Parts: sequence; C-alpha cells; structure tokens
Amino acid sequence: MRATVDWVGDVRFEGRSESGHHVAIDGPPELGGQNQGIRPMELMLLGVGGCTSFDVVNILRRGRENLVECSTEIEADRADNDPKVFTRIHFHFRVTGLGLNARKVERAIHLTAEKYCSASIMLERAGVAVTHDYELIEA
Repeated sequence: MRATVDWVGDVRFEGRSESGHHVAIDGPPELGGQNQGIRPMELMLLGVGGCTSFDVVNILRRGRENLVECSTEIEADRADNDPKVFTRIHFHFRVTGLGLNARKVERAIHLTAEKYCSASIMLERAGVAVTHDYELIEA
C-alpha cells in the first residue's frame, strides 16, 4: 500500500491514495491553518471508524441479515501532553434492519474487534482502550 502527501501551502496538504482518491488536510487556525481540510487525527479516527464499520456491514451482509443502514458514532479521548495520542476510542454502532438477529450483530462487532479491523487492533495493541456497543433499530 502506498500514499502521497503533498504540501500545498501554509499548513495545508493534499493526500492521495494508491486507489486514486484525494483528501484535503489542514491544521487549525491557531497553528496557521485555514480550516480547508480535515485535521490529521480526525482523519485517523475516520479511518479506524471506516475499517470497523466496513467489517460489521460485510459480516452482517454475508450472514444474510436484512441490513438497511449502519451508522457508527466514534468518540475518542487524547492525551493532554505531546504526543497527544488517542487514549480511548469508543464505537457506537446504530444498526438498522428488518428482523436483525442481535447475536449476529454482537458476533460481527466481536469479529471486527478481535480479528478483522487491522486499524483498531493496531491502536489497541499500542495501548488505546477500544470499546464497542450497539443499538438495533427495526426498519
């Protein structure tokens, strides 16, 4: 896997993924940014959220669950001092469908946490407290 990050001025950067997608990255105004892109740590949080959400949806679809929507709220805490690493990340999955099996949803979340989501597993191994919960919503 490869990516490129190019500096485009001030504290703005453009990231390009190997798959050809672009993302604007910028720092906060107090550090010279102009709020023209996502902050790097926000991007990391979205990446880990996307990884675990992808797994949950994929597992449920393969399990033939009648999934209509999956929305994941992610809440994180960071250390007060540099480096301001993540210390805690909590994922709250809102899983909507028709007649969803709660045990299958729990299993999907367990599998992403313990086996499949390389991003969250990597962070957890680095000392980040990673937790998950969910709610089922009948469509």
